[in-house]
Amino acid sequence: MSNSSFDNSQARRPRAYVNALGIIQLHYRNPFVVAFWSIMFPGFGHMLINKHIRGILLFLWEVFINYKSNINLAILYSFTGQFEIAKNVINKEWVLLYLPTYMFAIWDSFRSAVTINNLYRLSTREDAVIYPMKFNAMGFNYIDKRTPWVAAAWSALAPGTGQLYLHRLVGAFFILAWWIATVYFSKLLPCIHYTLLGDFLSAKKVVDVHWFLNIPSIYMFSIYDAYINCVEFNNLFDWEQSKFLKREYQNNFFKLPKKV
Repeated sequence: MSNSSFDNSQARRPRAYVNALGIIQLHYRNPFVVAFWSIMFPGFGHMLINKHIRGILLFLWEVFINYKSNINLAILYSFTGQFEIAKNVINKEWVLLYLPTYMFAIWDSFRSAVTINNLYRLSTREDAVIYPMKFNAMGFNYIDKRTPWVAAAWSALAPGTGQLYLHRLVGAFFILAWWIATVYFSKLLPCIHYTLLGDFLSAKKVVDVHWFLNIPSIYMFSIYDAYINCVEFNNLFDWEQSKFLKREYQNNFFKLPKKV
């Protein structure tokens, strides 16, 4: 039996798995990019490489410990040159708890990305067949081609909707829920309202700086995650389709051209 006849139940290292909640696949990732997203917000690097449980736990820890230690406020005052206020506002006891977990998130996401890249190389050599469609009582999902800029555009309009477009339901629900919570607690919409009216003083007073500083990381990650996963899903579609055509329609005795 050749490797091309193996399915996921027989494969040692399958390249992808399709279920009703989404598609999990191995593909090459730049470990430095993964580590960068962990620097921007612990948990994002792990969510990018589909380690959702670990990523969500680190994300929740970051939200909690950041709030307790007033790190965002200290960052704001430091960037505006008010170093004495930044020094006074920070909670030193909570900061000492924050740093080890923050460094772990960066290190572990980088290490995991390197390991996943090695597993990806092995899975491509094993070249196991995957099932492009899955059904269960909650619905169905399938490998399909989608447009990356459309996924990015939806995430730009409302973070999490780009993931819904790709049927990444776990990531979509988590990002969308936290985007709504962050927008609410930061008073972003009243701030935008006063800004459009030209009432900058009221906009400055109404905004909650601590929550507001979380917005850029969540917003940009949602766009990047939707775009890059759409590209990789398209690559997975091409790979699965080529395997199907080769398995079903190509003569087994067809001689492939040799590389010179």
